[in-house]
Amino acid sequence: MIQMRNDAAHKESGQIFEAVFGIPLLVAIAMHFIVPFSLPRGRQTLVFVSVGITLMNLGALLATMARGELRRNGQPIDPGYPTRKIVTSGVFSISRNPLYLGGIGILAGLALALNFPWLIVFLNTRHRRLPLHSDRA
Repeated sequence: MIQMRNDAAHKESGQIFEAVFGIPLLVAIAMHFIVPFSLPRGRQTLVFVSVGITLMNLGALLATMARGELRRNGQPIDPGYPTRKIVTSGVFSISRNPLYLGGIGILAGLALALNFPWLIVFLNTRHRRLPLHSDRA
């Protein structure tokens, strides 16, 4: 484990998730009513719903595994509390931000399952710079 400074984490408890996922969700809902468009329907409906449910389940599993790994390493799950070390084991060995990646999977799955493509558009634009993989060689 790599040791970190006590003030390394975000200081605003509970506001990170809302900013990262809440803003795209609210903007997508507004755009759905302003400029409605939908995914192709017909035979593809079952595929979109199935893929959406699968993404939601995988996202929830990834987030659950990440929370468990943080607990095992004695680190806070809430980004409002400072961390003492960087966790590099478990799902953190393949993704730098598995909690955020899991949230993206849940919302992308929701968008596909409920025919809500604006959410996919805003998740893509909002999270383009979010580091989801490790820079380690």
